[in-house]
Amino acid sequence: MLGGFDPTRYASERIHATAADGTRVPISLVYCTGTPRDGTSPMLLAGYGAYGLPYPVTFSSSRLSLLDRGVTVAIAHIRGGGELGKRWHDEGRMLSKRNTFTDFIAAADHLVATGYASRQGLVIEGGSAGGLLMGAVLNLRPDLAHAALLRVPFVDVINTMLDESLPLTVGEFEEWGNPKIREHHAYMTTYCPYTNLAPRPYPEILVRTSINDSQVMYWEPAKWVAKLRALNAGHPALVFKINMAAGHGGSSGRYDALRETAFDYTWVLHVLRLERS
Repeated sequence: MLGGFDPTRYASERIHATAADGTRVPISLVYCTGTPRDGTSPMLLAGYGAYGLPYPVTFSSSRLSLLDRGVTVAIAHIRGGGELGKRWHDEGRMLSKRNTFTDFIAAADHLVATGYASRQGLVIEGGSAGGLLMGAVLNLRPDLAHAALLRVPFVDVINTMLDESLPLTVGEFEEWGNPKIREHHAYMTTYCPYTNLAPRPYPEILVRTSINDSQVMYWEPAKWVAKLRALNAGHPALVFKINMAAGHGGSSGRYDALRETAFDYTWVLHVLRLERS
């Protein structure tokens, strides 16, 4: 076949983790056939869980570079998304937002417990609202994974949602809440990634953002990175990369976009110690 792609070399499946409240959380996986299930396989686990949007489970030719190196790629279909209808969204927004984070933690713990991954071989990733997910999860469970990738992350929730001059703020009160309402502010304070940073043994982290992002302003990840470095005396190893010619979706040109994916995957392979595989 063109490019040597052989679909029989790969397998996919759907499994479920159980959240703390008993909710079954779907997880999609793809891997090379014959990948061991004894806790030795590296994994990249992604999540989003916001706006009622299902995380797409589609073919990716770029992803083959990870699969061919033995990395399992997984997607946690956590509450806040739309995979299981409006209820799934409602149970992961506003004053139920923390379900999104605990669902993701339950998914990661299940994958480790069942041998799909190991703690030292697990990298987690998310972008935009998925970056908020990563930030919240790292504060709740800094031991959850070996490394974390955050793209254009929405990590300063309270300050951003207090600024009604920003283009998305008012329209998103129904997703996150309005911090000018006491009950909403108190709840958002429990999970806001920036607010809850503290001296902790965080894993290795890559943060990518864009200077022209009109949805998550570049200063959000910049101040999050600065505070994390200050609180932890420069640890952990934290790479901060700003695209000086892009917006929220990153580079728009086909090859520029592929270069960004290559950068991310190179970092993932580096932290998994698979550079030479």
